[in-house]
Amino acid sequence: MMTVLLLVCFGAVITYMSSQMFEASSKDRELNENVQQARARANEVEGLLVTYIDKVKVIASQLLKEYPNEKARQEALQLTFYGDRDLVSIEVREKNKTTPTRRVVNNEFLSQFDLDENYINVVRLKQSERNLFQEGAVFAGKVEVRNASFGAKMPPLLTIGIPFVKDDFGVISHIAIAEIRLDRLQKVFGVLSARTTYLVDREGYLLAHPEESRVLASQSFKGDPMVWEALNTEDKEGATKFTEKMDPQGHSGAFNKTSLGVTVVTTIPNAVILEVSEQVRFSAMRLTGQALSLSLFIVFLFSISLTHPIERLVDVTHSIAKGDFDHRANIGSADEVGLLGQAIDEMAVGLKERDKVKNVLNKFHGSSVTDELIQGDLELGGSSKNVTVFFSDIRDFTKFSEAHTAEQVVSMLNEYFQVMVSIINRNNGVVDKFIGDAIMAVWGAPTATDEDPQNAVKACLEMRVALQELNRIRIGRGEVPLKIGIGLHTGRVISGTIGSDERMEFTVIGDAVNQAARIEASTKAFGADLLLSKETADLVRESFMIAEAGKVEVKGKSEALSLFKVRGYVDADGKEVELRTEYSDYESSEDDKVKMAG
Repeated sequence: MMTVLLLVCFGAVITYMSSQMFEASSKDRELNENVQQARARANEVEGLLVTYIDKVKVIASQLLKEYPNEKARQEALQLTFYGDRDLVSIEVREKNKTTPTRRVVNNEFLSQFDLDENYINVVRLKQSERNLFQEGAVFAGKVEVRNASFGAKMPPLLTIGIPFVKDDFGVISHIAIAEIRLDRLQKVFGVLSARTTYLVDREGYLLAHPEESRVLASQSFKGDPMVWEALNTEDKEGATKFTEKMDPQGHSGAFNKTSLGVTVVTTIPNAVILEVSEQVRFSAMRLTGQALSLSLFIVFLFSISLTHPIERLVDVTHSIAKGDFDHRANIGSADEVGLLGQAIDEMAVGLKERDKVKNVLNKFHGSSVTDELIQGDLELGGSSKNVTVFFSDIRDFTKFSEAHTAEQVVSMLNEYFQVMVSIINRNNGVVDKFIGDAIMAVWGAPTATDEDPQNAVKACLEMRVALQELNRIRIGRGEVPLKIGIGLHTGRVISGTIGSDERMEFTVIGDAVNQAARIEASTKAFGADLLLSKETADLVRESFMIAEAGKVEVKGKSEALSLFKVRGYVDADGKEVELRTEYSDYESSEDDKVKMAG
């Protein structure tokens, strides 16, 4: 009893101390993460603003430069100002003058809000009324970066004032003022998460924030504890945990000032920081209780004479669970434990044989087909399924075979199949069969998912890239590069086991298979490495760059087939990424199975 009590006491103390240490570590880690986040964003913002400033200086120089005529000036601006989607307005102001010396405006952007270049004067007036922009500070040598957005229906803009020209006495005589779209700056801060990161100017007004509506309203954050601390200190960066008086809900934050007068602030609720440590504390208590219970159980086991054989059985079962079927319990006792050990040994022998059979089947059919064959009844027959069928072929394989020995041909095919089959398996496809140099694969049989067409096209694009790397290796060995053609079609097939009671094969059959083969043959006519049927293209348009290739007439089809090329994919941000290689397009040739439709 005393031993149990000591175990409980020690467990409780260790649990408490470790959870307290983890809580302190979590706080320090999050404070440091705040500093790192603020510093990284500040560097990113400063780099973006410096880029804008450099552009503005170049264009301001063009505005002041003397040209033979206004047409020449506009031609110069066409290459700089009008070619940049971020720039909305740039003007040059001379000291002690109320109107701009010169100004250029992107009226095409303003017209999207039913505005014209007069809106820039409205911006100046509103900034002056609310003291949001100070020309005097710019003439004094400071770079001014201020919010120029005045409502959700107005253009989201940023004003940057730059000291530009000095007179002979070193006094700033001209400044450049630019209105720039907020899109790119807002994108840097647009991600919502537990940690909030935003950007303020030297007066505490928002320039960028995850909640865009606050930016469009030019909301002031002077009262925010972290902003207040940043604006009232000479330090470039800092981190703190707010007191309850300043922030009743409790936050930790950090700031980092840029050289351009804007400040990045990042905060995170203390409740979020402590949430993990509370979970760890609960888990530690639970694990401690489990450990104490296990300790009591082990003490009980030691009180009887079954410790060694039971531990041996546990070891063997763990080994079997990991796939090691060579371990044996070898318990010689004639009691229940001995019988259990004998049964486990026999089970290991049976599992080893079953695993060996499964590994052999995997090499011929693939894991998904093998699992279905093992779990179900091995009978002839099949079922109708909607699948995506894949056919690929090596271009000019007959010519290659005639010019090489049988050993060289087999070596090339094995190397090629090793790469392509691996890609098919990785993308949840099933290789149905090899037909000489051709590969037939299927997505959707024996097990279907909603992503089968997408996985098939993704595999084809991976093959396109992998073929380029394989050819690089082959060329390095002095061997000819390979070109392939791939056809994809989605349709209904009969999937199942065909043959006889003595010889069976798992496959898919139907018109969809024939059509996929005809599409693959059509790649020669189009000089493309990958073609999709309309059925497949319609299913994957949102995820890939699909372009119509044309129509072909094929044997066995009364109507011409519409075929489509795949130029690349659409990434997670919705951006189109073109994916082409020197082997993805080649010179077209005729094929007796297909004919280009007029």
